[in-house]
Amino acid sequence: MNGTTPIWISRFDPDDIAAREAAAPDGPLRGQLVAVKDNIDVAGLPTTAACPALADRVATRSATAVSRLEAAGAVPVGKTNMDQFATGLVGTRSPYGACSSVFSDAHISGGSSSGSAVAVAAGLVPLALGTDTAGSGRVPAAFNGIVGLKPTRGLVPAAGLLPACRSLDCVTTFTRTVAAARTALAVLAGPDPADPWSRPAPPRPPAHIAARPRVIGVPAGPLDLDPEHAVAWKAALEHAARLGRLVPVAVDDFLAAAALLYGGPWLAERWAGFGALLDAAGPHADPAVRAVVTPGRDVTGAAVFAGLDRLAGLRQATEPVWLDIDALLLPTTPGHPRLADVAADPLGVNARLGTYTNFVNLLDLCVVAVPGGSRPDGLPFGVQLIGPAFADRPLLDLAARWTGEAAGGPSAPPDADAPAGTVLLAVAGAHMSGLPLNGELLALGAALEYRARTGPGYRLYRLPGPGVARPGLVDTGDGPAGGIAVEVWRVPRTAAGALLESVPAPLGLGRVRLDDGTEVLGFLAEAHGVRDATDVSAAGSWRRVPS
Repeated sequence: MNGTTPIWISRFDPDDIAAREAAAPDGPLRGQLVAVKDNIDVAGLPTTAACPALADRVATRSATAVSRLEAAGAVPVGKTNMDQFATGLVGTRSPYGACSSVFSDAHISGGSSSGSAVAVAAGLVPLALGTDTAGSGRVPAAFNGIVGLKPTRGLVPAAGLLPACRSLDCVTTFTRTVAAARTALAVLAGPDPADPWSRPAPPRPPAHIAARPRVIGVPAGPLDLDPEHAVAWKAALEHAARLGRLVPVAVDDFLAAAALLYGGPWLAERWAGFGALLDAAGPHADPAVRAVVTPGRDVTGAAVFAGLDRLAGLRQATEPVWLDIDALLLPTTPGHPRLADVAADPLGVNARLGTYTNFVNLLDLCVVAVPGGSRPDGLPFGVQLIGPAFADRPLLDLAARWTGEAAGGPSAPPDADAPAGTVLLAVAGAHMSGLPLNGELLALGAALEYRARTGPGYRLYRLPGPGVARPGLVDTGDGPAGGIAVEVWRVPRTAAGALLESVPAPLGLGRVRLDDGTEVLGFLAEAHGVRDATDVSAAGSWRRVPS
């Protein structure tokens, strides 16, 4: 980077920053300098959202996210450049100048949180705040080789944020490590009465979220990637295979949801947020932003409800995916454009960059964007680890393994490491998350530890009898080489006996050998008890056995 990239829109005086550092309270972020995207209020500095017409809008109080960082000892140093009104993924839609990647002056930084990402990547600050509605906290992370965390929607309050699309906006972080992102999230998260869209994390994660993510979904079909990106994506898949079991996932419905963000009625929400500023005469509005958002003025109420209905259908179609995988791995972008590419086609290039990011907030997902190695030309390549709402903590654990900050492949630690008074229990049928008997486990205080498969040799049978269909798992020695899908739950030891009493013959507890070579307790059927049962081993999972 040649040093001409316009990172800052406004800054505090160096003496003021030094005084703030000296007076910073004790906390997990004491003395850390923080850059803040210029659509987030910092008391004493203007909030322009990269619109010069707002340059006299000096904040009298800081946004909730900034206040929480300051209470933890962090020190804001200034407001960073951005795509105007957080509408763009390129980092060039700013009257304050276009940002380039720290790796190449000819290539874009990504947006809309361009200045925040570059400030971290250039080593000016260890932590920066951005926002992410369509991918603005992930695309610039990918193009600058850093970590971008987009938490579950509403987990970090947005009070004090000049909205782009209020129902979808998320405050995000840029850091150089996953550990730093984890620390920042712990400080930032929590509901705020000043933000009606904020929400608390549940006391316990949703039942289908595993404490130890080991199963990674990858696209079942080819992706639209530039050649240099395609080479890096292949290497990223090989790296993923060393961290967990890869499962092909059809991503068409996810990508269809992505198309709704700018091809559906959510443009009306952007128009409601800042359209009056675009409608006013004058050069203050970026032409591309005006072109993208102005159609939102004409969206009808009927179109809004049609869009909501379409999204509900896509959400319903994608939700079952999260019963089989812990994270969905996707490239962050299809390519890394040059500044000249954006100048030649400002709308088309930007739209393509959101191919794999736009759906995340619409479908209420969380994501950690991490470096995915380098392309053959030396530019950074970024990937996303995407999970369901409130999977933030295990997703960060997986991200730490991805970056090498935490050791471990797919193998589970031995049960000796389990908390006292608990036991790991493998279930292969109706007790799995989302299935009819899962409530029995939840009522006993069980929690999903990880997803796995049995070792080779096991067969799965559908046992005869009335009521809820039950599986019979038997180690016959000649079952499928790929094993049978199981979920391993952490159950209070006293509850395991009560659960066994509710299970009819020919089922009982025994040791189940898993695909990583470890053994856990699990429900097994006696061989004589499956003589009249239907062999459903070919399905590979009870979820795929017809009801």
